[in-house]
Amino acid sequence: MRLRNVTGSKDMIAQSQYVIHEPQEHKGKWSEVFGNDRPIHIEIGMGKGKFIMGMAQAHPDINYIGIEKYSTVLLRAIQKMEENELPNVVFIRMDAEDICEAVSYTHLRAHETRHDL
Repeated sequence: MRLRNVTGSKDMIAQSQYVIHEPQEHKGKWSEVFGNDRPIHIEIGMGKGKFIMGMAQAHPDINYIGIEKYSTVLLRAIQKMEENELPNVVFIRMDAEDICEAVSYTHLRAHETRHDL
C-alpha cells in the first residue's frame, strides 16, 4: 500500500470523536470508554478499517479497538466511521510497540492473528 500524505490529516484526527487521544489514561478502564463491560478485541495495524468495522457490525456485543500508526491511513478509517457510525469501535493512532502503555492484557478476552499476504 502506498501512503500519500494528506494535508491536515493530523489535525483532522486530533478533532475526531472516534479517536482516543490519550489511550494510556484508559488503561484498565476501557469499560468507561465504551460504557459497558463487553469483551474487547484489538486489531493492530488496522489500515483503512474495513476488517475491524465489518467485525464490529457483525458482532455488536464485542467492543473493538483499532490501532494504526499512519495518520493518512487512520484518516480513511475515520471517514468510513463518519459514514457508518458504530458505537463499539474506537481508534488509536499509535505504534504497536507502545501498546502496553494503553492496554492491560488482563482486560482482553480474545485475540486473533491475521496476516494479509
